[in-house]
Formats: sequence, C-alpha cells, structure tokens
Amino acid sequence: MEKVLIMKKIVTRFAPSPTGTLHIGGLRTALFNYVYSKQNNGLFLVRIEDTDRERSKVEYEKNILDTLSSVGLVPDDKPINQSERNEIYVRAAEKIIESGNAYWCDCSQEELEEMRREQAAAGKKPMYDGRSRDLGLERSEKTVLRLATPLDGEIIVNDIIRGEIKFNNSELDDLILLRSDGTPTYHLCNVVDDYEQEVTTVIRGEDHISNTPRQIHIQNALGYPELEYAHLPLVLGPDKKRLSKRHAATSLEEYREAGYLDTAIINTLSRLGWSKGDDEVFYLDDLINNFNLSEVQKAGAIFDITKLDWLNSQHLANLSLQDFKSHLKPFLEDISIDINNHDNVELLIESMRTSENTLKGIAESLRPYYEEVSDYNEKAIEKFLDQEGKAILIELKELLSNINDWKEDSIDKVLKEYQQENNCPVPKVNQPIRIALTGSTKSPSMGLTLSFFSKDDSLNRINNLLSKIA
Repeated sequence: MEKVLIMKKIVTRFAPSPTGTLHIGGLRTALFNYVYSKQNNGLFLVRIEDTDRERSKVEYEKNILDTLSSVGLVPDDKPINQSERNEIYVRAAEKIIESGNAYWCDCSQEELEEMRREQAAAGKKPMYDGRSRDLGLERSEKTVLRLATPLDGEIIVNDIIRGEIKFNNSELDDLILLRSDGTPTYHLCNVVDDYEQEVTTVIRGEDHISNTPRQIHIQNALGYPELEYAHLPLVLGPDKKRLSKRHAATSLEEYREAGYLDTAIINTLSRLGWSKGDDEVFYLDDLINNFNLSEVQKAGAIFDITKLDWLNSQHLANLSLQDFKSHLKPFLEDISIDINNHDNVELLIESMRTSENTLKGIAESLRPYYEEVSDYNEKAIEKFLDQEGKAILIELKELLSNINDWKEDSIDKVLKEYQQENNCPVPKVNQPIRIALTGSTKSPSMGLTLSFFSKDDSLNRINNLLSKIA
C-alpha cells in the first residue's frame, strides 16, 4: 500500500505586547504572517503577550486588535492572552524539571553582576556560567529555574529568508524559565503558546534571531515538534537606523490622521524587503497571489515616505468618486468645510483628486474653492507678479470681465488668444490668475479653475491680489 504523506496545515501567529499602539514594524510583521498563512490555506492567529503587568494596557490591546481588523488582517480564532495562562506555563516548567533539563539557581543579583564583570575583564562573553547546575538546590523564595542548555554541539536553523543559521551551544547561557516569584519568562511562554496554538511557522523581526536557539532548546526539552522560522529585515529610517519617531510617524493612526489610506500603507509595508519586478501597486488580494516569503531580502528595509506618498496617490486615484468623497469628507470637516457646499462639487472633487498625495493635503488645497483666500504664496508673488506680471494680470482682468458665457471653453479661448497675440509664455498668463484665485500656483487647467468660481468672485479675487501688491 502506498504511503500517504499528510501535510500539516500552515499556522502563523502575530504576538504583540500591548505596551503601546501598533507601530509600523509590527503591522508589517502581522501582514507577512497573514499573507503567508492565506497563501497556504492556513490559519493566522494572534497572541497578546501581556505578561509585563506594569506596561501592558487594555487600551493598547484594543488598539492592536482594532487596527488589525480594520486593515483586513482578521485572525482566524479568538486571540489569547498570556496573562491568563500562567498555570499552563508552570506545568510545562515542571515537565522540564522532570526530564532533568532544568535546575534551581540561587545566585544573587550582586553575584551575577560580579560574574559578568570578571568575564568582561577576561575578554569573555558575559553570560551565566552554570555554577548552580550540579548543586541540587531545592525550590525556594530565592531560587530561579534555569534551563540546562547543552554544553556542546550546535543548533542549526534553516531560515526561510536567511538560509542556514548556526548557533554554538557553548555561547548560549542557561536562561531563566521561572523567576523567583514563580512567574514564567518570555521564552517559556513563547514556546508553550506556539505549541498550544499549533503554530507551524514563526515569522518575526531579525531582532529575534538570537532568541531562536534558546527557544528551540526549550522545545527540545518539552519534546515539541520543530517549527519553520523566517526572520524579517528590520524597518529602517533613511539614515539606515531602526525606524523611530525622529524619522517619521511610527503608528498607523498617525498616518491615517495625515490622510493616508489603509490600502496604501499596507502596500508600502509589503514592499519593505520584498518586490515583484516593476509592479508597484498591490492590494491585499494581490499580495496573497504574488508574495513569496523566500524572496524577502536579508538587508534592512528603508521606510521611504516619498514612496508612501506616491503609492497613496495611486490608491486615491483608484477609488470610485463616491468612495473618494467619503474618505475626503472628514478631512474637509476638520477645517470646517462642507464638501457639498459648492455648485459643481462632483467635477471639483474629481479635478482636485491628484492635487496632493494625501487626503489632508487635498482638503487643504480645496480650501480656496470654498472660502476667501487669506494667505498668498509669497515666493509665487515674487516670481510671477513683478511689474510685468502685474500689468499682464490687469489686462487679463479686463478681458475676463468681458466674457459673457462664463464656461471653461470660453475662458480658455480668451486666455489662449491673449497668450498668442502677445507671444507670452503660458505660465506668465496663467500663474498670476492662479495666485489670485487660490493663493498658490497649483490648480487644474486655467479655464476649469476659473469656471469653479463665479465671474464676479474671480474678478474680486484678482482685485484683492492687485491691491495687495500695489
């Protein structure tokens, strides 16, 4: 009878600590875990590592879970909290004790510090030297439980991204499994939960590489199966240092408030360490169809705000007009503008869709179409409204005042004729008018821009600017 190979279902997990809001690097990790699981018809799980009682907050946990859900990274089962699973970890520790792979240590903090000072002075790697291994100490209020790490040999990890990684056991100290108060440490909790959640693949940042051999030793002591590992490159700022607030915003909420779409942020994060030819724009379904974990680069991935800006503009352009208006509306409301308070709102909004890269920027660029200009770009005035520019604007005002059919085509015809008759460069004709109408040199085509204002309003705005530069 032919042997049937049974493939185990791929299960990934995202395991954040609720000590702050979900940051960009964490969201990228969650994204890659989600996509990899879905590519393999597997499960994506979430675990809240909230054993740090002082720093863990319920509001941060809620932020993390709400954020994941809002961007489409919905876990396939109810998230678990480590703070509720202490008994499970203690039982696992007792199993390791029974196997002979752990021992009690009563070294004081002072003793450990002195040990490390002596090692550093001797040019050795500071680490616990195993002095309590063979003492046969009993559990007490002063003892911690340590894993008896093998003294020789090596751990080999076949990382999906980085290939073979070797760790010498002689360079690993005997890590603590239970503190003196009986509470479990991060490594023990991590290993036990991965087993209990039936995780098959651990995808996390490269800052966890050094944790991997330690956790494998705990797995071995418990008789747990081997896992797959993939360690992602860190997210870096332009200076190639780990991304922080000095480089850019680090939370999703900050980018949302600045007017970036969730889909654009996800797209940008997917490109941090991975690419697919010349393709740039990806939605979540596209990633599930195209992403390849083994193609992720090893080197740090630079978070480029200009790339996010460009991708956001692409995602904004891909929205239907109604969806675009729906996303834009709250940003206009923030500056006290009713999106519908314009006679030609549909065409106006569509025309201004690409005026800026963010919804917040687009809202600001729309301000002159809803209210009087209160601030002019001084550099633009210097460039386009010297004596010659002022004279041109006065002549144009006269021509515009004689237009009876105040429509885009009629306006463009008058401006083009003036430009040709006077052999005048287009910017010298158009930019003074733009400055008068919007305060800046950016707007849709000139005839269209003027048609968004009434004839009287247009002429009044020109007069206001002329009086300012008189």
